[in-house]
Order: sequence, then structure tokens, then C-alpha cells
Amino acid sequence: MHVSAKSPCRVDLAGGTLDIWPLYLFHRNSVTLNFAVSVYTGCRISSRDGQAITLRSIDQNIEETYDHLDTLLAATRHRHSLAAQVVRYFRPKGGMIVETHSESPQGAGIAGSSSMFISTVSAFNRYCGTRHTIEQIREIAQNIEAQLIRVPTGCQDYYPAMYGGVSAIHLTEAGIKRAALPVDHDDLNQRFVLAYTGKPRNSGINNWEVTKLYIDGDRRVRSNFNRIAAIADAMRSALEKKDWSETARLLREEWSHRRKNAPGITTDFLDHLVAISRKAGARAAKVCGAGGGGCAVFLCEPDAREQVSSLLEREGAKVLPVTVAPKGVSLKVSA
Repeated sequence: MHVSAKSPCRVDLAGGTLDIWPLYLFHRNSVTLNFAVSVYTGCRISSRDGQAITLRSIDQNIEETYDHLDTLLAATRHRHSLAAQVVRYFRPKGGMIVETHSESPQGAGIAGSSSMFISTVSAFNRYCGTRHTIEQIREIAQNIEAQLIRVPTGCQDYYPAMYGGVSAIHLTEAGIKRAALPVDHDDLNQRFVLAYTGKPRNSGINNWEVTKLYIDGDRRVRSNFNRIAAIADAMRSALEKKDWSETARLLREEWSHRRKNAPGITTDFLDHLVAISRKAGARAAKVCGAGGGGCAVFLCEPDAREQVSSLLEREGAKVLPVTVAPKGVSLKVSA
């Protein structure tokens, strides 16, 4: 039996970090906006005779074999820790080979790890016949990732991998609800550029630093998030109205507040790229994810997109040839 799962990564537009409990409970109309992009992660599980379990990461070129599930459960360290944590949760019967692969550059800030967790948990959910709903898969994936990185995780990164498209993640006292935004994908494809700076960062650390400052009562951080929450809600309305001028203005404002939250969220190179891109026709830009390097997204008019892309490449960034991913996680099963 072979089970394969594949899911997209994401670009966040506004409201990031608000999705970490309990930060969103302190703001009215808390929402995070993002869209799925055609950078994919995947997981393939193949049954085998015997009891041996092999965990293999194709993109990281690592592999480890355990002679039995009990051996894996007893181990305190794993080369492929993500896959090992998911196996530990599901405790499947029999031998198997688990292969994962990610197209995301290292530390890109486009939720590659969250997408990988959705792919891997979805594959094991089908392989083991546990029949968890997609929301239960998200909760399992989010909790296992928190166990792995040992800091709180937000919820928004998993939804593009689950559903694809452009999303508003509403964060309320009654729970989390994803709503698709009526944004034309072809139109958005002509308006954004995604560039990788080549400098990885640890999102868990940055987000945790900001969360601690907020909970400890840092007035500057709380004030920034008051504005970030309001900007995200306003941007949701602008996207629904297809008002790209207002969306760009709000994106600029969001980044101006976010970059003040903690040291390390931005870098000199990122600031340089954001500044010079405006001269080439970019209307707005922000760093993806928690910052500190990785990718940045640039919003521009369609006739300026190629010029912005060329300038970023000349300056040393790598422009990723991506489009909006219309669908979320997909599964294939074969004998």
C-alpha cells in the first residue's frame, strides 16, 4: 500500500502572530490574511514486510531506520524529527517507509514546516484509517509541531495547506474559522512577487519573543498589535472589494508596525530590498512569516511586476516562480 499527500505553502499578508493563543482574544475582529502558493511539501508512506520503519527526507538528504516501532518510541533523538513525532502520535502497525520532500527554501518564512505537518499527518490519517476531519488534522499537526519546536505555534499557517486559495482566518472566543476571500487568482498572480533573501531564520524564536513581550505587558508591542489587528480587518474588506490601492497602503502600514515589535524581525538586506523595489514600481512589501530573513512579498501593479522581479534578482535575491495554489492538501492511494 502506498499513500501520498501533497500540500502548498503560504504567503501571509496581515495579522500574523495574532493567531497565537491567547493574543487574538485581546482584540476585536481578529483576523489573519494569507494565500496559498505553488511551493509544495509532500509525504509518501509505503508499507513493507516485517516491522522495520525507515524515515527519509529527500530534500534534506537524511535517512534513519528503526527495526521496530518500539525502537523508535524509545529513542530520545531522531534525524528526521518531524516524521518521527508524527509516527509517535499515530503508532502505526507493521513495517513502512516514510519519505518527505519540501520545495520550500530553508527558513523561507512561507510555512514550509506547517505545510509538511499537514501533508504528513494527512498521509498517516489515511494510512492508519483514523478518519480525522481536516480541522482535527490541523489541531494534531499544530500540537505536534509545538512539541517539536517547544514554543507556542499559531494556527494560520496550516489553513493554506488545508484549503488553498486566499483566506481570512477569523480568530474568536468560539474558535477559529477559515473563510475563502473572493480574490481572482489570475489577478493576484499578476500583482505579487515572492523573493527569497537566502538568509534563514527561526520563526519559533521570533514569534515567541514577541508573544512574551505582549504577555509581559510591553506597551509598545501591545500598541503595535492594536494597529496590526485593525489593519488586518481593514485589509480583509479591501480585498473583498478588490481595492488594490487600499490593500497596498495597508500592507505598507502593517509592515511599518510589525518591524518594530522585536529586534531581528527585519535585516539590513530586507530593508534595502523593500526600499529599492519602490523605485521599480512596487506599491508595498513585507517580510513573510516572523521575519529575520527568508522571503519577502512585493505587491505591485501588473505592468511593473517584471521590472520589480528583475531588480530584485540583480540585487541578489532569488525570485520564486510561484502562483496562487487554488487547492489544499491532496491524497493519492495505490496498491
